[in-house]
Amino acid sequence: MALDAVLQVVSSGLLMGLIYALVAAGLSLIFGLMDVVNFAHGELMMVAMYAVFTLWQLSGLDPFVLLPIVAALMFGVGMAIYRVLISRALQVRFNKGMVQIFATFGLAIFIRGLAQMIYGGEFRSITGTWLANRTAQIGGVYLPLPQVAASLVCLLAFGLLLAISRTEFGRALEATREDREAVALIGIDRDRIFALGWGLGSATVGVAGVMLAGFYYVSPNVGANFALIAYVTVALGGFGSMVGALAAGLLIGEVEAITAQLLEPSLKQVGMFAIYLAVLMFRPRGLFGKI
Repeated sequence: MALDAVLQVVSSGLLMGLIYALVAAGLSLIFGLMDVVNFAHGELMMVAMYAVFTLWQLSGLDPFVLLPIVAALMFGVGMAIYRVLISRALQVRFNKGMVQIFATFGLAIFIRGLAQMIYGGEFRSITGTWLANRTAQIGGVYLPLPQVAASLVCLLAFGLLLAISRTEFGRALEATREDREAVALIGIDRDRIFALGWGLGSATVGVAGVMLAGFYYVSPNVGANFALIAYVTVALGGFGSMVGALAAGLLIGEVEAITAQLLEPSLKQVGMFAIYLAVLMFRPRGLFGKI
């Protein structure tokens, strides 16, 4: 391959890898905090995509303008899900793991069915955005500006997550992550931290959903594929590790882009699963895992 072609593949993998990483970050945050795998994570991303699509239809505003609104909305949705569903699932004394799995899996089915009822099953898209169909050229490398903007926003979101970790809430989050029982002795409301953690995880995947909606189709099933990639990313990077989610997201993005060049584009995820299986065999905890 020529150098320009190699750089094109690497840049494409980097752009999508940052988006994958942010989608996985919310899932990793919730698991690291509560040991709960959210099987409705992809559907929350789909909700954010439909939210920005609906607001765009009503107002005509660009997704960039609507981003803070949708992020705040998803934060509230995440907290509501915890209060109404997850907190009750955590109170079950027997078969806790199965109850939590079925609770989030059932939530995913409910959200997907609700979206199909309201919007139908057809694909929808946001058009006429500020960056639509615009491309930057650096040397012989072409960079679609919607993907570039999405990756930069995702990188900024990771920076904000790291900044939050240094705040009082971030320290309380880390303390709750380390010992959920002992934090009550120092006056930390574990239930409140869990709710805020769900809100933050949902807002994170909401940001990714908004940026994806600028160049990707919206449908009730759009979250399923990204959720699968998020699960692999979290497992590859290490459950509960934000740094692992970022590193694994970038790795998966690059492997996917390279595989699409070597094989048929429809088989681009083969390389991703091959890497995942290799890590699972030789390092079951993931690259940065703690469990």
